[in-house]
Amino acid sequence: MARVVYHLPDGTEQAVDVPAGQSVMDGSVRNNLPGIVAECGGSCSCATCHVFVEDPGAGQFDPPSDEEAELVEFLEGARPSSRLSCQLIISDQDEVHVEVADSSL
Repeated sequence: MARVVYHLPDGTEQAVDVPAGQSVMDGSVRNNLPGIVAECGGSCSCATCHVFVEDPGAGQFDPPSDEEAELVEFLEGARPSSRLSCQLIISDQDEVHVEVADSSL
């Protein structure tokens, strides 16, 4: 299990324990955190679970698939650290920090 710290658009932080095998998106949705809408339920088709993962945290996850990279490329406010939280699967991490993108922009 890993502790995922969600840095929310309103400037607050929420820490949630997420079991290995679940995604960063799952941890947010299951705990009713704001900002990660997850309209497609984690199938990497809607990009409503946009987050930023800065180094060194980015190295804790597999690189983005071509499908994820293509979706992220067209997101408003995308940065080099942009990821879809449905594609960030928890493994043996102790703690991960993600910044939830402000979907109101």
